[in-house]
Formats: sequence, structure tokens, C-alpha cells
Amino acid sequence: MHPTEHFKYCPRCAAPRAAKNSGEMPFVCARCGFTYYFNPAVAAAAFIFDSEGRVLLIRRAKNPAAGKLGVPGGFIDYGESAEDGMRREVREEVGLEIDRIQFLVSFPNQYQYREVTYPVVDLYFTADAVRPRSARPLDAVAGIEWRFPIDVPDEECAFDSMRVALASFLNLNDPHE
Repeated sequence: MHPTEHFKYCPRCAAPRAAKNSGEMPFVCARCGFTYYFNPAVAAAAFIFDSEGRVLLIRRAKNPAAGKLGVPGGFIDYGESAEDGMRREVREEVGLEIDRIQFLVSFPNQYQYREVTYPVVDLYFTADAVRPRSARPLDAVAGIEWRFPIDVPDEECAFDSMRVALASFLNLNDPHE
């Protein structure tokens, strides 16, 4: 269910949402005029490389996409830059410090959590692991794997946005050149 569908009443004055406005964006209260925009959440993730050119992949421990491959990352908190949020998420998920961060690509995503489907803009970066051997599975990570990017099958990717980001990386770094 899209977040707009959860607004049955105005959060300011508690007036019932008009039937004709159900699901519209932005939410505008017919009684008090309160306006709420349903903007997407922002997430940042990194293709983190070791000195051999392998990328760190995580095996997701929780839904959505439990058991599938992802890259370390997550939602950006208020007041954080995408880079700072990504660094925090990388530390929380695999215990690594990273450097040489470069933006790669962004792509829209849908993140299903409980009964809500959140619209998300995923920002993907590349980075180098400072001490790759210290990587370990931590928060919501069932396991870690180091693979060459060309060896990551689409069907194992947890999210469509990751497939797009991986394809973008491979297009920019064609292993056949």
C-alpha cells in the first residue's frame, strides 16, 4: 500500500480525508488546508572494492529480499549527507571504513516494509575498503562475499536498482576492453 493511502485523516485537524482526494499527491486537507507532500525516501549504498577489484556483497538477513545479494547501504537520516549516511550504514552492516567515494548512479526503488510500499531514490557509489579483511556480517547481514562485479548474476540481486547500478558500473568499466 502506498503511503498516501494511509492518510485517512488530516494529521493537523483530524478531518476525514475527502473521498475524491484519496491517494492524490500532495495530501491537502479540505477543512484546514494542511498540505503534505509524499516525497521519496533516500537511500545510499556502495560497491566497495578490495585491492584485487572484487566487490563486497552482503547476503540480506531480512525482508525485503532476504537471502538475496545486496551491497552495504541504507536509508539516509535527517541532517546527513548521502556520503555520511552511506559511511554510517557500511560501518553498521559490515564494520568497514571506506575512502575514495565516487557517485555512480541513482535509480528509483520500491521498498516494501510491513504493509507500506515506500518510494525510494537509491543513490549508488563506488568506494575502496580501507581494510577489506576486517569486513564481517553485522546488522541485518546473513553473510558477506567478495566477487568480481562481472560474476554477480542479475537474479541474485536484491533490488532492481542494484541491477541498474551494477550494469552502469560494468558499462563504465568494461572488462573486455
